[in-house]
Amino acid sequence: MPELPDVAAYISALEPRIVGQTLERVRLSSASLLRTVDPPLASVEGRVVRELRRIGKRIAIGLEGDRWLVLHLMIAGRLHWRTPGAKLAGRNGLAAFDFPNGTLTLTEAGTKRRASLHVLAGAEQLDALDPGGIDVFACDLDAFKAALTVEDRTLKRALTDPRIVSGIGNAYSDEILHAAQLSPITRTHKLTLHEWGRLLDATRTTLQHWIDRLRAEADDGFPERVTAFRDEMAVHGRFGKPCPRCGQPVQRIRYADNETNYCAQCQTGGSLLADRSLSRLLKGDWPRTLEELDALKRR
Repeated sequence: MPELPDVAAYISALEPRIVGQTLERVRLSSASLLRTVDPPLASVEGRVVRELRRIGKRIAIGLEGDRWLVLHLMIAGRLHWRTPGAKLAGRNGLAAFDFPNGTLTLTEAGTKRRASLHVLAGAEQLDALDPGGIDVFACDLDAFKAALTVEDRTLKRALTDPRIVSGIGNAYSDEILHAAQLSPITRTHKLTLHEWGRLLDATRTTLQHWIDRLRAEADDGFPERVTAFRDEMAVHGRFGKPCPRCGQPVQRIRYADNETNYCAQCQTGGSLLADRSLSRLLKGDWPRTLEELDALKRR
């Protein structure tokens, strides 16, 4: 799922292309994409784009007359900038937004249609879509700590809850916790003041690093390589590969359709966190340390 750095890269690429331009037409190939009926979709056509905003993991396109198009890409949705009037080719093409200078298209891989489009009128409707998470670049340490300790959560859950923190998901939470050298299962009520400072600094530094990197990759082009799995990441999606800090193999916890990646040496004091699916296979006989895991591999 595109997260804060990806959405920021999209917005940076879109601003010089569509702000000040007239949205001439909106074409949909999938009626299920549109999640609102009032105001009608046709009401945004012929209006000039005034601004772009990020709302959590959503992209909000503001048009004259206080109309808003809000796109949520979910897991497999991606944006593309094409020549004017580009066709919606293939079954992955869901929508096209035609401007005089080009066409913004939305595609979604796979068979599940999760991406969404909302047409809104006014700031009140727009605010209603905001889950309410804090902006880590606009808050101080006290506000950050207060938001994450409203409930006693694991750090992984707290960072990825859109009601608590804005724009962070599975991928960048792994990277943040590795940078902060904190375990993903540490409870928020257990952190020391020093650890809170380390976590906020790692959150800002990690996100800014990837915002800058993705913008630089696109340069004057359009972000076409938006993915949650990058070779340059420290731990996310790198199970079994060496941690760039200590060289130990990256570990994982698998649950449902997701997994958390972490370095036991750097984040958990060498302790392995139980992987529920493998623990069941081993009838609870899960190695507790890197040394025990290594011994199992040598059997």
